[in-house]
Amino acid sequence: MKPAAAASKAWQAFARADDSVLMRGAFYGLLATAALFVVIDLRELAGEAETAMPGHDPLQTDQPVLPPALTDGKPHAPPVEPTTPSERLRQPIRFELQPGGILLAEGAIDPGAAARFQTEIEARGEYVKTVLLNSPGGAVDDAVAISSLIREKKLTTRVTTGALCASSCPIVMAGGVTREAEKDAVIGVHQVFNGSRERPSPEEAMSSAQATTARVARHLQEMGIGPGLWFHALETPPDRLYYLTEAELKAFKLVTSAPPPQPVARKK
Repeated sequence: MKPAAAASKAWQAFARADDSVLMRGAFYGLLATAALFVVIDLRELAGEAETAMPGHDPLQTDQPVLPPALTDGKPHAPPVEPTTPSERLRQPIRFELQPGGILLAEGAIDPGAAARFQTEIEARGEYVKTVLLNSPGGAVDDAVAISSLIREKKLTTRVTTGALCASSCPIVMAGGVTREAEKDAVIGVHQVFNGSRERPSPEEAMSSAQATTARVARHLQEMGIGPGLWFHALETPPDRLYYLTEAELKAFKLVTSAPPPQPVARKK
C-alpha cells in the first residue's frame, strides 16, 4: 500500500474511533513510551558497572528515606514530613498486631514481604480487620501480592496522620475494600525501576518494564483505582515522588468511604 493511501486509511479509522478506544490507545502509548525511556537509561548506564540502577531504594542507607517532590525546578520537600524516624522506615517491613483488629505494616517492602504477610494473616485468623500502612515502598511484586491478599480477606487499609505510603505502598493500599487516609498522611507515587546492580540487556529491560507496567495497571484497575493515579506514577522519575493531594486521593478512588466494586474474574 502506498504511504498516502495508508495514511488516509489510518486517519479514517481514527475518525471512527470512540472515546474509549482513544483513551486506551493513549494509555498503551504512554506505557510504550515509559518502557522506551527505561531502555534509553539502561544504554546510558551500561558502562557504570559499580553504580546502582537509577531510582530510589528505601533499603539503601546512603539514600534519604523519602525522595523530593517532582517539580520543574528545584526539588521540593514533601508536603508533610513523616513522623516515623527514617531508621525505622528503611528496615524490612514488619507486621505488628495492635488492639481493635489492627495490623501495623511498617517499613520497606523487601523481597519476601508478601510471604511473611500471608503467614501473619493466616496466624491471626479473623481477628485482623484493618492494615495500617507506614512504608516508603519497595518490591513491586510483593506489593501486588500483599494487596491481592488484603482484597481477598476483605480488609480495610489506612494511612494515619504523619504516616507514609510511597512508591509501591499505594499498590498495597489499593487492596483495601475500604481505603482511608487521615489528614496529613503522606502518599506519593513514581515509576517502577530495577533496583538491582545486575545489568539486563535493552531487550530484557523493555520486556520487563512492559510486563511490570501492565501487571500493576491491571491490578489497580481491578481494585477500582482510577487510571490517573498510574499516569502520575509513569510520569514521575524514580528518584522523585508525586505527592497526592486530598482531592486527588478521592478523584483517583485511592480513598473511599464505601466498598469499591469487586473485580470481575477473568476467563483463563
